[in-house]
Amino acid sequence: MVALNGLLKPVVAAGSFAASLNGSSFNQRTESISSGCSTTGPLSCSSNAKGTCCFEAPGGLILQTQFWDTNPETGPTNSWTIHGLWPDNCDGSFSENCDPSRDYTDISGLLTAQGASSTLSFMEQFWLNDPDDGSNEEFWEHEWATHGTCYSTLQPSCLPEGSPKGAEAVAFFEQVVSLFKTLPTFEWLTNQGINPSSSTTHTYSALTAALEAEAGVIPALNCDGSDLNEIYWYFHLRGSVIDGDFVPISAPEKGDCPSNGIKWLPKN
Repeated sequence: MVALNGLLKPVVAAGSFAASLNGSSFNQRTESISSGCSTTGPLSCSSNAKGTCCFEAPGGLILQTQFWDTNPETGPTNSWTIHGLWPDNCDGSFSENCDPSRDYTDISGLLTAQGASSTLSFMEQFWLNDPDDGSNEEFWEHEWATHGTCYSTLQPSCLPEGSPKGAEAVAFFEQVVSLFKTLPTFEWLTNQGINPSSSTTHTYSALTAALEAEAGVIPALNCDGSDLNEIYWYFHLRGSVIDGDFVPISAPEKGDCPSNGIKWLPKN
């Protein structure tokens, strides 16, 4: 960790993930709209500046969160699934449900109407709710209302003139999917000889070392008891969520998995 203008900023580790992202960042422009923001400006969490359409604040510590669900099983047996994209504050605190007036429903219809049917198709395979907790639609609505409405760069006033209602939510879902595609957690673990097993156990440090070898940064790992079931990949952002550069960083704190005895169970 290094101090920057009074803030703690995790050091970006070098590695194959960073190299694959042009050395330092991930840039994926959505097809629907452009923010008009530069991607050469300051990184989020680099100052105490207020949030604007082109500088994400206060939620500039961004987490792409993934699930590994085995009971009940959700998603493909050879892939983690999407949980969300969360804008934590730079000190690790967070806000939620920031604008109830934009708690959109019928996310499927919104995406289809605004030309994002391919994003919807991907979500139907890789962004799945636990059936015991409700429908996929309810999950998507929750993630947008709880987290998506809190991004300063996704305020309706930041959109191009004439944008249809809900365009910022469409951009959010497109970006979550695009970012998730750059984070093949299953592939990275198996590349390092770590495979789902009902008997093999791992240490926290061995799992994070394997992922760091592939990604160049260290994620946070969460468990249900001793069973690995969630991962947090962290980023700072230069520009807008719509089409900015997501710069990978190591997790500012450890996840809640135990130090040893961790199982990565198979999906059966």
